[in-house]
Amino acid sequence: MRVERGIVRQHVDDVKTIYSGRLMSIDNAMLEILNGWRQSTQFATEVDWMFASPVKLGKLPVSYPWVWLIFQRAAAKSGIGKLGTHSLRHSYRSWLDAVGTQIAVQQKLMRHSDIRTTLNIYGDVVTNEMAQAHSKVVELALPRKVIAN
Repeated sequence: MRVERGIVRQHVDDVKTIYSGRLMSIDNAMLEILNGWRQSTQFATEVDWMFASPVKLGKLPVSYPWVWLIFQRAAAKSGIGKLGTHSLRHSYRSWLDAVGTQIAVQQKLMRHSDIRTTLNIYGDVVTNEMAQAHSKVVELALPRKVIAN
């Protein structure tokens, strides 16, 4: 999978860095969920946003303030309290550690241009290791009974 464009404050542009636009590993179970979403949404052409806004008739993605609001409601309902969406990145990094992922693989999966952003260790990865690590994280986040449905 590849992220091909970004949007900040309703301004569409290229992705932030060359690392943001690189091909990334995605687990088959996660790909099935995204394909299911793509088949069920009214905005499903190749040029449409993955999460297109019905309010904007698919011309723009769902807005970050709306995603943040829904995230806050879910956090409050679950008893967590206030929780920022950026905490998902921190959780993902923790899960990568929990499944024994090498730091160089973590850097690539986190899409950091500088490994110091992830941790002060240098190295390189094998693509298969990235796919295996991503699959382990998906198993943590999506119990197999959810994936089977």
